[in-house]
Amino acid sequence: MTTQKFAIVGGGIGGLTTAIALQKKGFDVTVYENAPTIKPLGAGLALAANAVKALIEIGIGDEVLRAGKVMKAVCIKDEQGSLLTATDAEKLSLRFGIINNFTIHRADLHRTLIEQLKPGTLQLNKGCTDLKQHASGITLTFNDGSQANADYLIAADGIHSVVRKKLLPGSQPRYAGYTCWRAVIDDIPGNVNMDETSESWGQGSRFGIAPLEGNRVYWYACLNAHANDPAMRSFGIPELLAHFGGFHSPVADILKKTKKEQLIWGDILDLKPLKKFAFGNIVLIGDAAHATTPNLGQGACMAIEDAAVLSNCLEQYNAVEEAFVAFETKRIARTTKIVNTSRAIGKIAHWKNPLLTRLRNTLVKLTPPAVAEKQVKFLTDVSFT
Repeated sequence: MTTQKFAIVGGGIGGLTTAIALQKKGFDVTVYENAPTIKPLGAGLALAANAVKALIEIGIGDEVLRAGKVMKAVCIKDEQGSLLTATDAEKLSLRFGIINNFTIHRADLHRTLIEQLKPGTLQLNKGCTDLKQHASGITLTFNDGSQANADYLIAADGIHSVVRKKLLPGSQPRYAGYTCWRAVIDDIPGNVNMDETSESWGQGSRFGIAPLEGNRVYWYACLNAHANDPAMRSFGIPELLAHFGGFHSPVADILKKTKKEQLIWGDILDLKPLKKFAFGNIVLIGDAAHATTPNLGQGACMAIEDAAVLSNCLEQYNAVEEAFVAFETKRIARTTKIVNTSRAIGKIAHWKNPLLTRLRNTLVKLTPPAVAEKQVKFLTDVSFT
């Protein structure tokens, strides 16, 4: 089985983590990535306990944890800064026996993952434009005109997956109803709490703050908008201050410390849950299979879980096609629940009606801590076998 060749399309978090997991079990893997060079791009992200557990399962937990920052608390506030709910991440980490709130710059995670690969595994400037599935394997065609053959294909090419659209032409990304700006800054205002991640809910708007290792802060700002709105695309710091400057401290200070060239903008998208991930000698993973809105912080986490589950399935089953189907069986229900729950939370967080937002905030305040603990338990109780 280890003599068979696996191609992974997409060198993001899911693709790289899966390649590492497979190589550790002796599989022959090549990763084809569209980007022509590796650049330290992107913003920050948070990894919850389930992702940390999966990284440990794969065997790279220590390496990734060294590149990030463990947080003490997770808070949701209103736009005036009044606390709606707070989760003691340290307490939950002790209770469940694993780190529960961990932040990392996407570029640092990407670099750490690449360092774990065997030399020559990652092939750059290889954007997949077409594929042919045949009895003897897969033939991939790339944007530079070249081709590659493999016995099996793992599609990790994101929400706009070429592979998924070829297999399921009707599976198009759907807009969540709000757009988002992100940035990472290292000129940090003195009034930022570097021990907590927080999200502040306004009327049709949200602002999130996540400290990172290396005395940096990742922030994001979400606003209700039409899809692909040219006005939103052209926003700079003055426009963001006009919408978010009235939020509590340190929101305005963070925006004022941000340079326009640091801004990353994009609409928030997800996929309507699929009923199938496995297609003979092809399997979909990560955002190609179950892209989710970021409201549960589970996009990267689910991709990392996929890597652990898929590698164990491939080790367990003699036939790769059977392993792909087993992976699908293990992942469909869990990822569907995450996608649906995250989308629902996003809708509630972006209510614009003043009466509804006051009701929402009151209900969040009245929600007992046991509810947050139950969610953490659900995420942590993941099986990789």
